[in-house]
Amino acid sequence: MADKVIIFDTTLRDGEQSPGCSMTTPEKLKVAEMLVELGVDVIEAGFPITSPGDFEAVRAVAQKFGDRATICGLARCRKSDIERAAEALHGIARPRIHVFLATSPIHRQFKLKMAEREIVKAAVEHVQLAKSFCDDVEFSPEDAARTELDFLTEVVEKAIEAGATTVNIPDTVGYATPMHYFKVISHLKQHVSNIDRAIISTHCHNDLGLAVANSLAAVEAGARQIECTINGLGERAGNAALEEIVMALKTREDYFGVVTGINTPKLCSASRLVSSITGMLVQRNKAIVGQNAFAHEAGIHQDGILKERTTYEIMRAEDVGFVGVNLVLGKHSGRHAIRSRTVELGYQLDDVQVENVYRDFIALADKKKVVYDADIVALIDNRMNVSPDRWKLVRFHIAAGTGTIPTATVELCDESATASVVPSDAAADAQPVRPTLRDAAIGDGPVDAVCKAMERIIGVTAELKDYQVRAVSGGEDAQGEASVEIDYLGRRYHGKAVSTDIIEASALAYLKALNKAVSERPSA
Repeated sequence: MADKVIIFDTTLRDGEQSPGCSMTTPEKLKVAEMLVELGVDVIEAGFPITSPGDFEAVRAVAQKFGDRATICGLARCRKSDIERAAEALHGIARPRIHVFLATSPIHRQFKLKMAEREIVKAAVEHVQLAKSFCDDVEFSPEDAARTELDFLTEVVEKAIEAGATTVNIPDTVGYATPMHYFKVISHLKQHVSNIDRAIISTHCHNDLGLAVANSLAAVEAGARQIECTINGLGERAGNAALEEIVMALKTREDYFGVVTGINTPKLCSASRLVSSITGMLVQRNKAIVGQNAFAHEAGIHQDGILKERTTYEIMRAEDVGFVGVNLVLGKHSGRHAIRSRTVELGYQLDDVQVENVYRDFIALADKKKVVYDADIVALIDNRMNVSPDRWKLVRFHIAAGTGTIPTATVELCDESATASVVPSDAAADAQPVRPTLRDAAIGDGPVDAVCKAMERIIGVTAELKDYQVRAVSGGEDAQGEASVEIDYLGRRYHGKAVSTDIIEASALAYLKALNKAVSERPSA
């Protein structure tokens, strides 16, 4: 029976530290639910000491999913950090406290200003403190890849002796190469006298594009936990990508001789969810989950695929839940067809969500001749907003063209306002009417004008940091997917939306970002 590699996902902690990728608590809960369904063994839910919001997010994830996966909280080797993490994880079935302390010469000299003896003492004391709160304790010697092997060996041995059940060997700055990292893990396996009492873990950053390769090299050397993130999110160039790690181990099980517990057909839907929530688009040629991952353009490749798939494909698209642009439905398709197709695409929607997606589909089918799988996925993702929006776009009008000043008139509905009473003689299904607000603005172009008009109505002024539009599927009538990133009061917020009208998609995406910003405004 093959050894199992534990998959430790840190999308909610290290992934969220990627600039512009912060998530609200409802968004973290949605991602955590997806990670549980994916079969992730350990979820690092956050760094509880950093802020009240992060504490509450870790607490919420722990309370909801602490009996289905190990929930981990990060802490520095500080008493207050560890106590705060323990408080966030209190009462759940499977808690883990992850403590870390830098060990490399450069960190010792310039960041910590601590001698080797002081670091060993602090590591032991704080692992013991964490152990007093829960049995499952992980210790990380930060920047281990640049730490002297003899000192690293001593620190790891003392941490295990103090109670650490997992020792993580981070390549914090992405400095290692596969052979270098293999030698580090091998050295610890051979020279740490009590290494059999703990699981060796990897945590590799991607600064040199080697995070996945280094993690796999560590598995060859004996590591049995890999720390990774969906889509490789993380500080700077990111972390090892979970989907690449998992499929490398699955596809080359003959070589590695290990397995994971990941439900691989959910990989693509997990990637899309994280991309939708964070606003970080996945590049088309991204391994496993990119739009071109299973595309074949060259005639020789196409001929080979038609004769025998394995000539040019080492994985099946269905094994990762990949969705191409297959023609699926027409405007006369019913709710049952939509529900069936969403299940086939890897989504489990409730009746309300199916109804909403169906209505969006009917509206789209009136505009497009054909509807593709990719269109259905975009409609579902567009409905996956996990927190209610205060402001809704009712309508807008644009005046733009060569030689004219782009002008936009916008009408928004304030969902938080008190609705007017429905008359007694109104239809039984009549909905209460909420007040709307209108304003107009000029801009450098039609999209800019619409965005400025919405800002005037809502009463905020944000700075646009990133704006992208891409086609969801092929054809002149393809839906356009707009993604925006704004800066408001020093924080960044993302919004994404789809429409066959790219100005409408842009307006809806910008409004989603504004809604997130307003929801966190102190006066809100």
